[in-house]
Amino acid sequence: MISVVLLGAGNVATHLYKVFKKANGITVNQWFNRSLNPLQPYKNDVEITNNISQLKDADVYIIAVSDDAISQLSSQFLFENRLVVHTSGSVSLHNLDKKHLRGVLYPLQTFSKNTDLNFETVPFCIEIEHKTNFNILKELTSSIGSKSYRVNSEQRSALHLSAVFVNNFTNQMYRIGHEIAESKSVDFNILKPLIKETANKIDNLSPYLAQTGPAKRNDKKTVKKHLKALDKNIHKEIYELITKSIQQTHGKKL
Repeated sequence: MISVVLLGAGNVATHLYKVFKKANGITVNQWFNRSLNPLQPYKNDVEITNNISQLKDADVYIIAVSDDAISQLSSQFLFENRLVVHTSGSVSLHNLDKKHLRGVLYPLQTFSKNTDLNFETVPFCIEIEHKTNFNILKELTSSIGSKSYRVNSEQRSALHLSAVFVNNFTNQMYRIGHEIAESKSVDFNILKPLIKETANKIDNLSPYLAQTGPAKRNDKKTVKKHLKALDKNIHKEIYELITKSIQQTHGKKL
C-alpha cells in the first residue's frame, strides 16, 4: 500500500484525489491546501489541512499547485529526505528544495475539474533524481491503471511544448471555428464528427499522412476565398500562417 499526501486543490489535484481514493493499492493520508474552502466537500473522506507544519508521514508527497508556487511550497516542508514530486510539465525537477528526494510525476492530459476522466488513458511521465525512487512512482501509476514513461528533463520539456500545440492551440482553433460558424447562425455540433475523425485518424496514420485540405492541395482559389471571408485580422493572420506551415511541410509552392 502506497501512502500519499496530496498538496493543492486545482484540477489536477482533484482528479488525482478521486482516482487515488478508488485505487486498491493507494491510501491518501492527508490533503493540504492553503485555503480549506475547496477541500470542504471531501472533509468526511480524508483528513484536510492548511497547516504546512502538520503534514503527516507518507511514502510520496505530490505537489499539484501552480508552477510558480512549487518551489516555495517545497521549501516550507519541515522534513527532509522524503520523496517529493510535482506534477508540472514545464517546471524543473531542481525547483523542488534540495533537502528532498526529488521527482516529477507529470500526467500528460488536459484536466477540467467537473469532467470525468478515465486514467487508463492518462500517460504519466516520470522523472526522478534517484533511481531507487522510480519503482514506487511506477507502482503508483499502475495502481490507477495508467501507463508510465521514464523521461529526462529535456524530453519532458519537449512533450509539454508538443502538448501545447496539440491541445491548447488546437482548442483555440475549435474556438475560432465555433465563432465563425456562430456568426452565420450555424450549429457548431455539425463540425464535431469531423473533429473526432481527425483525432481518430492519427491512431493509424502519422499527422503528416493524415493532412488534407486546401493548403495541402495548394488550392489557391479556395485559400483566397477563405481569407476574403474572414472578418478579423487576427483570424486572417492565423489562417495565412498555418497555410504557409502546411505548404512548407508538404513541399508546395508558396
